Amino acid sequence: MRTESWWRHTVKRVARLRNRYLLTLDILLIPLAAHLAFVLRLEKFDLGYYAQLAWLSAGIAIAIKIPLLAALGVYARYWAFAGIPEVALLLEAAVVGAFLQAGGVSVFANLFGLPPLPRSVPLIDLLLTTTVITAPRLALRWVYSIYQNHYTPRPASMRRVLIVGAGEAGRMVLREVEQNPQLGMELVGFADDDARKQGLFIGSLRVLGGVKDIPELIRRNRIEQVLIAIPSASAREIRDIVNYCQGTGVQTLILPGFYELLSGRVKVQALRPVRVEDLLSRKPIYTDISRVTTLLRGRRVMVTGAGGSIGSELCRQIASCSPGALILVGHGENSIFHIHNELKRDFPDIETRPVIADIRDVPRLHGIFATLKPEIIFHAAAHKHVPLMERNPQEAVTNNVAGTRNLLQLAMSHGASHFVLISTDKAVHPTSIMGATKRIAELLVQDAARRSGRCFVAVRFGNVLGSRGSVVPLFQKQIAAGGPVTVTHPEISRYFMTIPEAVQLVLQAAALGNGSEVFVLDMGEPVKIVDLARDVIRLAGLREGEDIEIVFTGLRPGEKLYEELFIEGEHHRRTLHEKVFVSTTEYRQNPTLLHENVTTLLEAAQHDDLDEVIRLIETIVPECSPGFGDNIKQPLKLEPGVRITKQREALVIAPVADALADDRPENSARDSADSTA
Repeated sequence: MRTESWWRHTVKRVARLRNRYLLTLDILLIPLAAHLAFVLRLEKFDLGYYAQLAWLSAGIAIAIKIPLLAALGVYARYWAFAGIPEVALLLEAAVVGAFLQAGGVSVFANLFGLPPLPRSVPLIDLLLTTTVITAPRLALRWVYSIYQNHYTPRPASMRRVLIVGAGEAGRMVLREVEQNPQLGMELVGFADDDARKQGLFIGSLRVLGGVKDIPELIRRNRIEQVLIAIPSASAREIRDIVNYCQGTGVQTLILPGFYELLSGRVKVQALRPVRVEDLLSRKPIYTDISRVTTLLRGRRVMVTGAGGSIGSELCRQIASCSPGALILVGHGENSIFHIHNELKRDFPDIETRPVIADIRDVPRLHGIFATLKPEIIFHAAAHKHVPLMERNPQEAVTNNVAGTRNLLQLAMSHGASHFVLISTDKAVHPTSIMGATKRIAELLVQDAARRSGRCFVAVRFGNVLGSRGSVVPLFQKQIAAGGPVTVTHPEISRYFMTIPEAVQLVLQAAALGNGSEVFVLDMGEPVKIVDLARDVIRLAGLREGEDIEIVFTGLRPGEKLYEELFIEGEHHRRTLHEKVFVSTTEYRQNPTLLHENVTTLLEAAQHDDLDEVIRLIETIVPECSPGFGDNIKQPLKLEPGVRITKQREALVIAPVADALADDRPENSARDSADSTA
């Protein structure tokens, strides 16, 4: 044991030798290599006629090559982690040094009347110098790998792992696992569809077969975990891999796309379970935030609905752009409390101001604007759930319409330069109260932009994966409860985007807009909700029809079968960002009449005059789909799964389980967690 401890300590010290020892070694070996070049060329140790020339060459080698190595940063490298870039650096230094040395020797030989330099000596010297400066450093790398492989603590049990993808990312995963045995992974091999690689070794692992061979490879090699290391893989390719792994009982992890890795390097620690967004039928959308950073740096920025999924992510990304102050407005105190504490922890140098307020409370909003003077406003507060708003149209109107109008009026009167409304694709040919109120909010933003000449714009979202109350978390809850998974209609489809994509679109709209535009993200093809449900079931390791059932419940009040992105006759074009569309269609109604109708609409909502509310909405938004408002006019009927309870002498209708909710931008005017309760 004492001998083993001594050897372990020695290996550790050798692996971490500092560059000063390598410098000493270079000073000794580089002139020796120059002298040996003459010995090998003349095939004798007694150089005779060339002795003085050999000593001159050795002296010039030290004078030129040591400073050259230092200038190229060779002595600033940690050689225990050496790789191809470091070896290439040494070769570059050796070649440049050989040319400079040969030139210097020839010049001084001519000055001192020495014999000319034999032409083969510089080549021999190049080979010897490359060897003497490379071998010790690669030896350190080798010794370090011995130390890591033999003396790093390992878990008691190792997981047998198959890597899918024998490309650059797969190779880097292999190297990371070999350097970190404490991860507890025993790599078995690669799976890759490239026929040129199959049967060959990538590093220390063989490519065992293609993607279609995964089930057999798992069985034959007793695989316990599959790592997908293909950052550029399409959703279809990832889905196929997950399907092949389904039923084998192995865990499937995926390496995120490089845009998710702030370090820019692939790390095994970044491996995570496959998520639903990995299976979207399009590639993730990336945006350049340099323009956004220029806009936000040093400015006072307000976010309404700051505690919601979209609002809180907006706050995080805005904080990373170094605003002068960040004002967090929301009606739900708990969510504002949490996002405020998170920002104070992660961005301690950014001034954050938490504000609890209802956007319908004009005096309260006036005090906020007068005191904090926001210059840029991102309006994410809204009621969002379609079925709930069909049952509570007054709330949808007063919150989504009146709240937006209040913010616009105060933004104009207090000199705000930018206003971005988060809207929805349900505002296009609306069939629901929620969608119609959002369309009216768009019209108010466009009118305010024309009257003020400022950058007031709207952004239409598709469904947002992972937001609170959204469809994927609901599916996951239903699966955890044993099912069934409920879908309203087998043909219903939606456009989907991730929370980071949604927030990037909002920020781009603020940077790209001039005023009165409506921005829309190119979200690819719509996804059937039933297909999404099947993906969630598969990712849970279950099988539809065997472990969990899918039940179709029928379309809900105000719900569309298909969503649209643009209104009929609305002119749109791509912006500087290829994945962002912009619509600049003028609203045909007289602005004065618009405001008169909106004022009358708000009065009707406050007086619970539902017939007048529907009539005015259809007047303001003539593109409402046929049958708009029919659900509201019908008497209230209890749906399956709903009970009536008596609380404080009042009848309260409450759902037994949450209805299938649309993925919408979050509500913080009344926090979405409260509005769906």
